[in-house]
Amino acid sequence: MNQATLILVKPDGLKKSLTGNILTRLSETKLEIVASKMSRVSKQLAEEHYKHLKDKPFFKELIQYLQGELHDRRKVMALVYYGEDAITKCRQLAGATNPEEAESTSIRGSYGRITTAGVYENVIHVSSNPSEAEREIKLWFKPEEIIVDLYPAKDVIEEKRKTKGWI
Repeated sequence: MNQATLILVKPDGLKKSLTGNILTRLSETKLEIVASKMSRVSKQLAEEHYKHLKDKPFFKELIQYLQGELHDRRKVMALVYYGEDAITKCRQLAGATNPEEAESTSIRGSYGRITTAGVYENVIHVSSNPSEAEREIKLWFKPEEIIVDLYPAKDVIEEKRKTKGWI
């Protein structure tokens, strides 16, 4: 079954220049990248992304981590991978969330660590299931930023919308 998953190369992965290594490993899945971008992560976006962990004692540090405050890299690379069993394939390559429990050959096992404050610096995020993937993809991407029609969308006319333009 074809499915989509959100992949985030987190700020620690960017600071360590692991983007190429991570994308090379993910290419083993033979999935298609249908969206990609570099994003600044607002506090609102980080909190919405991790809202299911809001009651955890590490939530504040997790938000700072995703925003890049802990690594002086205030950005992430967001991608949508699409194809047969995308979530399972990408999660297997990523490894366990806790880098110390991840297989040494996985992305997190190879490049992740746990800080002395207990924050998992695991360099990559992969959606956990199809409903989370849909929620996360819709949070990080607009329909026109994805080259396939993953979910139902509609045309929206926005008036008085301020955007930046080239000079």
